[in-house]
Formats: sequence, C-alpha cells, structure tokens
Amino acid sequence: MLGAVIGDIIGSTYEWHNVKTKDFDLFPEGSHFTDDTVLCVAVADALLHKDTSAVPMHRAYAMWYRQYYRRYKDAGFGQMFSEWAAADTIRVQRSFGNGAAMRAVPIGYAMSSIREVKKEVCASCRYTHRNREAIRGAQAVAVCVYLARSGADKKQIRDYVEKHYYPGLTSLDKIRAGYVFDSRASYSVPPALLSFFESDSYEDAIRNAVSIGGDSDTIACMAGGIAQAYYREIPGEIKDRARALLDTGLFAVIKEFGEKFL
Repeated sequence: MLGAVIGDIIGSTYEWHNVKTKDFDLFPEGSHFTDDTVLCVAVADALLHKDTSAVPMHRAYAMWYRQYYRRYKDAGFGQMFSEWAAADTIRVQRSFGNGAAMRAVPIGYAMSSIREVKKEVCASCRYTHRNREAIRGAQAVAVCVYLARSGADKKQIRDYVEKHYYPGLTSLDKIRAGYVFDSRASYSVPPALLSFFESDSYEDAIRNAVSIGGDSDTIACMAGGIAQAYYREIPGEIKDRARALLDTGLFAVIKEFGEKFL
C-alpha cells in the first residue's frame, strides 16, 4: 500500500503544475501527502479492524472516512466529500469521481479472491460513490492489485481489465498531449492503468502517471499501488523520502497493514 501513498506524494506538486515529460524531480519542494493518502489509510484501517458482527462493512467504511476526514481536514478534500463527511448524518452520495478508485488499493491486498475484491469495493463505495462508473473504476484498480500480487503477468491483467472494465485501452503516447484535468473515474482510471501496463519498474510507473498531466496525484496513487503489487520492490531512497513526509499516525497504519497483508 505504500506504493499508492508514494504515488500520491510524488504527484502532489504536479496536479496544478502539470508536466508532459517523464523527466522531472520526484520530490520537489512542497511535496506532501493529500486526501488520497488519508483515505487509502482509512480503508486500510477499516480492513485491519474489520468486524462485521459489530457493524455492516459498508457503514464501517463510512465511519472510518468521516473519522479520518476530521483528523486531516486540510489534506485537500474536495468540496463534495467534505460536505458529506462533515454532515450530522451519514448520507448516500452518487459521485462518479475517482475518489473511490484511488483509495481501493488496500482492498486488492486484503481479499482472497476476485469475487471478494469486487464485493468489498461495492461496500467501500456504498455511501460516497454509489454510481456504476465510480464502482467500475474502483473495482478495476483493486482487481489489478489482486491479480498483480497473485502472480498474474501484465498481459493477463490487461486482458481482464479490457474484458470486464475498459475495452480497447489505447496508449499513453496517444493521450498525453491532449490530456487535461478531469476527476471522473472513467477519464482518470484508464490512464493510471496504462501507466502501470507501460512501465518497466515501480519508479517508471510513477513517472508515466505524472507525465500525462491531469489529476497527477490521484493517477500516480492508483498506478503506484498496482505497480508495488506487481514489482514487489520500491527503491529504498524513494521510500525514505516519502516516509519523511508522513506523520506517525498514518505511517503506523501503513506499517501494520503491510505486515498483515503484504
């Protein structure tokens, strides 16, 4: 899961200052974790403390999201999510944004079958992203993580994605020049998947993700989570730089999750 968090941090300074090249500084001044990291960790925490005898999992996710929002209000949450998280009652939202997909990486690590992954993703989306487009994007990311960590090769993963989620995926070179910011899941999840498919290492996947522009932190978060599952290793220097930018609370959950599920 650290792979997703590092992707978020590296992409954080490029979201509003897009680059269209893979040649950029991974950790320029001002690099920071965003709401993507916060909600990834919230999902991880929910999975670590999963107890469906106490509360249904879909409601548990909503409670964890709201709790983490209150801890990290300044992490860059969107207005729609902030209003939902700050409300007196837990309401259903039907967002078609990429927020469900960027926090889905831990689910791909914690479940033991594709069927379980898909079911868990639906639970994680029920209150914030009860929308077919958002659920499809979140499932695609989580299933890619599951398949990658289970030993599938890139062709097998891509074939599954194209059959079940996004048929006819193109290439980064074909979309890079005209790619702009748009947080719709259907617009931002496929480039994240392509960033992984066209990579030859963890770092290369992150550089691919940032190089297309757009919602850089979220695209790199999704690509980084899948890339870690596939390549297994993240360069030590990159890990050390990212860890220094995380607070102890977030890192403690990431460490515990890694020890249990990775």
